[in-house]
Formats: sequence, structure tokens, C-alpha cells
Amino acid sequence: MSEIGGWGGGVFNGGAWLEIDGRHVDVHYRDLGVVEHQLAETQHGRFHIEPLMFHLAGIPSYLIVAELAISRVLQGDMPHPEFPPMLRESAPPLWIDRARMTLHYARNAYVEGGKVTEVAGAIAASAAMAAHAVLAARGEWVTNEKRVLERAGLRAIDETITELRAEPSILRNAIDRANHRFDEALSEARR
Repeated sequence: MSEIGGWGGGVFNGGAWLEIDGRHVDVHYRDLGVVEHQLAETQHGRFHIEPLMFHLAGIPSYLIVAELAISRVLQGDMPHPEFPPMLRESAPPLWIDRARMTLHYARNAYVEGGKVTEVAGAIAASAAMAAHAVLAARGEWVTNEKRVLERAGLRAIDETITELRAEPSILRNAIDRANHRFDEALSEARR
């Protein structure tokens, strides 16, 4: 097991990846004071995004509240908070703006040079951000990115990425299609 703070502090402040009887088990340390603070922050619609290895979009600080909301308590009592209305209002615009800015940057920095890898990376990261926006608009908790694209109805972004070639017109069109898909998914989530 890591030291407390061994994973950099913040939401993921330590733990271990274990195998017990052939089953993979993740152990994550949680500081209950931080959990209580983030729970209060979500009620006011406040959160931040932390970079974390293996996560394309980073993780929202409300992830630990999501864990609390969907957890199965083995001993004692813990609250199971609903997705707060103020967070449902504040999170989608922040996430979708990050997705749009990432694609805007890709258009200006990578398209003319035919940089397929950079455009593909920007589309992938933006898709994860857009998925967070969609799920927040629906009031659905997220605890990791493993299935966010499916849950948000954005899995078809794979087609956009697989069609990329080192031609500026194709890269530009892919960015436009990604933006359009993200906007449609978010619009539908808000209905």
C-alpha cells in the first residue's frame, strides 16, 4: 500500500492495486474531512478537475461524492447523496467549454500540419470531457472514465477518430463533427 499522499494528494491520495483470490481489487484512501468538504462543495455547485494518470479528462473533485452516493456500506451508516441541482447546472458548461477549447486549440495548432496523433488525442480527451458534461446534465454520478462514452451516447466518436488522415481538410472536418456530436448529446441530455 502507498503512503498517505503517495498518489499526489487530492482526490486520489493513496491506495493500492491488489489481486485477491484472482480478483483485481483497487484500494483508495479517503480522508473523511475531504469527503465532507467535497460533499458541501457539490451542494453549491462547486468542484475542480484534477489530472490523474489513465484519465483523459482528469477527474472531478465530486468523484468522491459519487463514490459515496453509489456505495454499498458494509458497516455503519453513510449518506447516499443525490446529484445536487446546483452541480447539475454548473458542471456541464465547465466540461463542455473545456472540450470545445481543446478542439479549438487542435484546429489552430495541429490541422494545417497534418498532425493526426495530436488531433486524435484532442478528440479523445474532448469526448471524455463532453461525456462528463452530458452525464452531469442528466444528474448521473461518474466514478471513472471506463464507460463514460457509452453512458453519454458518444461511443460513435470512434468512427471520427478511425477516419483521420494527415490531410488538413479531413482533420478540420473531424473536429467539426466531434463538436457537433458533443453539442447534440448535451442538448439531448438537457431535455
